[in-house]
Amino acid sequence: MNIRRIAVIVLDGVGVGELPDAGAYGDIGSNSLSNTARVLGGLNMPNMGEMGLGNITPVLGVPPREQTRGAYGKCREASKGKDSVTGHWELMGVEVKRPFPTYPNGFPKEVLDEFTHLSGYEVLGNKAASGTEILKELGEEHMRTKKLIVYTSADSVFQIAAHEDVVPVEELYRVCSIAREMLKGDHAVGRVIARPFSGTSAENFARTKRRHDYPLLAPTDTMLDTLLKAGHKVYATGKIDDLFGNRGISKTHHSVFNMESIQAMVDFMDEDFSGLLFANLVEFDMTYGHRNDVKGYGQKLEEFDAYVPAIREKMRDTDFAMIVADHGVDPTTESTDHSREYIPLLVFGKQIRNNVNLGTRQSFADVAATIGEAFQVKAPKIGTSFFKEILR
Repeated sequence: MNIRRIAVIVLDGVGVGELPDAGAYGDIGSNSLSNTARVLGGLNMPNMGEMGLGNITPVLGVPPREQTRGAYGKCREASKGKDSVTGHWELMGVEVKRPFPTYPNGFPKEVLDEFTHLSGYEVLGNKAASGTEILKELGEEHMRTKKLIVYTSADSVFQIAAHEDVVPVEELYRVCSIAREMLKGDHAVGRVIARPFSGTSAENFARTKRRHDYPLLAPTDTMLDTLLKAGHKVYATGKIDDLFGNRGISKTHHSVFNMESIQAMVDFMDEDFSGLLFANLVEFDMTYGHRNDVKGYGQKLEEFDAYVPAIREKMRDTDFAMIVADHGVDPTTESTDHSREYIPLLVFGKQIRNNVNLGTRQSFADVAATIGEAFQVKAPKIGTSFFKEILR
């Protein structure tokens, strides 16, 4: 029986242990999943547990199993860096050999001078900061002066915050497009991000839902592009559209909420098509990991796990799914940054063999290579397919 659809579900920021080079990134001891379970006194995740989640890394409350319902393993990141763009590109077959630039001390004067010249706006901030804290610090000054709040984080990002009543959202988007075009070469950040906010004072400023990301586009075709060129469809949910600059996507449902994203993916399953369903569940990372909210992070893991049977129920005999991640963001460490970790790999579906240990894969791109072989399209330049190992 042929495979007609493959779902890739990215648990954004759910790593399963430090990579061998974690020390170079300041991430020794990071294990987003294991450490969260330990701190909380255990996690209740029976559905991913039966797939072999506890076999990948020790998870209190999720014991390892001799018999698993599907295949399991973990993937090592071949690319340099630990951000979402890098992780997702590699999942789809593109290696990032040079890390995207970061600016822990703010952007160089020449970068901001050029930005002001091109955009017509002066700036405030220019430092690495929490997106909520910088609004408290500079939001009122921005409203008085109309200067844009420019800031970064530990990630490779150029973020521009503006009050929706001071700088209309469409104008903010225009300015971000200018910044994206400007930031090339040595300053080619992974993402420019529009951060609109509302409120009347530092006490009640809040970011609105109209955030928009402007990613650096992949230098070569991703598996998304390859599938479209071969006549297949790519349906995306979550922030996949932002991470790939809307390239290689047939239809998208953008959301920053896990269950809305996964429900959109399940709804897409009602359509009759061949190709990829690609979901990013960002709340682990954005809402909880970066804020070191261990309890919230754990609750979201249990919430997703409880929904897995509904995903299985909706899958057809010609479907299979892979649960993966893009990096870690261990909420139990002092750092609020991403962490350089292995990612989980859980594969399930009617045609997927049980009790298959896929071991430690040498690249996230093994996911793309497996998709390529399943659909008999051009293989990515990196990655080793495990398709024959998992098919019944």
